[in-house]
Amino acid sequence: MSCSQLIDEPKNLIPKDKMSEIIAEFAMNEQMGNINPQTDMENATRFTLKKYKIKGIDFSESYKYYTATGDLEKILNNAQEIILEKDPAAKMYIEKKLKETKNVPAFAR
Repeated sequence: MSCSQLIDEPKNLIPKDKMSEIIAEFAMNEQMGNINPQTDMENATRFTLKKYKIKGIDFSESYKYYTATGDLEKILNNAQEIILEKDPAAKMYIEKKLKETKNVPAFAR
């Protein structure tokens, strides 16, 4: 039995490309929080979801679904590409973080 049969597709499944965009924006928001600790991450997350007209529950259910189906890795790789398009200098930072996290595949060069 494949993993995709273990979880039903959510009613409001977010398309993969949109998931990548949202995850990329979440990652960039997180970096802003590292630069400015006064940043309200909860508001930044709400703003991003509102910008994409997505409910938090729909994001969570889509994330779980893509994790179960094995599509999440591709979505995350696409999110990295989006970040690099917006900020090419981020490549060194991403590579450093991937090396620090041993269970994540190395960033494709």
